[in-house]
This record gives sequence, C-alpha cells and structure tokens, in this order.
Amino acid sequence: MQLPEKKYIASFDIDAQNTFTPVCSNELPVVEGDQIADELNAQAKFASLRVASRDAHTNEALWLSDEEHPPLSPIEGHADLDIRWPAHAIIGTKGFDFIAGLDPAAYDFQVYKGIEIDKHPYGACYHDLGNKLSTGVIEYLRCQGITTVICGGLATDYCVKNTVLQLRDAGFEVILNKAACRGIAPETIAVAMQEMEAAGVKFIENASELAYKENL
Repeated sequence: MQLPEKKYIASFDIDAQNTFTPVCSNELPVVEGDQIADELNAQAKFASLRVASRDAHTNEALWLSDEEHPPLSPIEGHADLDIRWPAHAIIGTKGFDFIAGLDPAAYDFQVYKGIEIDKHPYGACYHDLGNKLSTGVIEYLRCQGITTVICGGLATDYCVKNTVLQLRDAGFEVILNKAACRGIAPETIAVAMQEMEAAGVKFIENASELAYKENL
C-alpha cells in the first residue's frame, strides 16, 4: 500500500495487553492475542511516531461483574458505563502490561483509559462513551503533523474498531493491519470490518504490503 512521507505517519498499538490474551485466561482472553507483537513492531518501522493505548482499571470500578451482576449485564444510571465486565487490566497486575515483544519505552505517547471508576471506554481517543472527553491522542497527532495512522491491537471487534472509527471521524487516514489484530468472534469481527470499511478505513493483510510512494 502506498504511504505518504514517513514524517506524516504514526503507528498506533491499541490495547496490546496481556489482559486480552491467553496469558491472563481469567480476564478477557482473545485467541492468539499474544502473537501480534512482531506485526506491530513491523508496521512501526514505517512511522515517525509510535503511540499506544492501555486499559488502566482499578478494583473499585463500578462496572465490575460479580455473582449478583454477571458479565455483559446492563448498567443503568451511569452515562459512561453500558455493561459489566470481569476484572481486567488492573493497574499493577500482569494483565495491565504490554504483551511480550513490545517495549514500553518505544512509545512517544501513551493513553491510559478507564482509570475513572465510572467510565469504561472502548475507543482510545475519548475517556467517555459519548466521544466528548478527549484523551489527548488526537490533539497530539495533529500537533505533530500526522495525517496517516497505521493501527493494530486488541480486540478487532471492540477497542480496535472504536479507536479506528474515532480516528477516521477526526479526519485521519487510517490503515488497519489485519495481521496485527485479533478479535473475539468471527461474526463480530466481520461486522466490525464492514463498519470500518464503510468509514473509509484501508486494510492490509500484513506490514509487508506497506511502502512509501518514492519506493514504488
């Protein structure tokens, strides 16, 4: 795929954390979620900036499931909570950490999302579900002159999809590297891909398809 000059490109690792892999099987494991580091690192070589997001939760979160409130049960009375989830990505635990193969020091900008006990966002660009309270990543990318963002992460059908759509809505060209993503279920992945395609997202099978204009 034809790319602009490197100075206009950022690479975005979306929630590439142990919590979404079999490494943390009691949290929110995604099959093969721990196998995307090589592709994330490969796509980053085409970018001048590398950014990342991480779920960053606490044990006091109001959305935590329990015996009385099972996972995926609806939540009422909180504008930025929709359903309940098992405890995951708790700050200070293995689940919060990046997957093996990713260097925390490699990032120019990181987003921690879901720190507030009454918020559980999916996209990395806003702290709330209404896309009003910015995490700062859109502003950061704009200030750096970025026009194109290459994305990958976990999971395709939730946080990746929402982040990609937020970036498109903000005016960025977005490329999704399929090999740098894993999703939860074939059905929801297919729907997510359709939504992203309709929003103008471009897709590559892996980072080997990327090339700068002058190299074509």
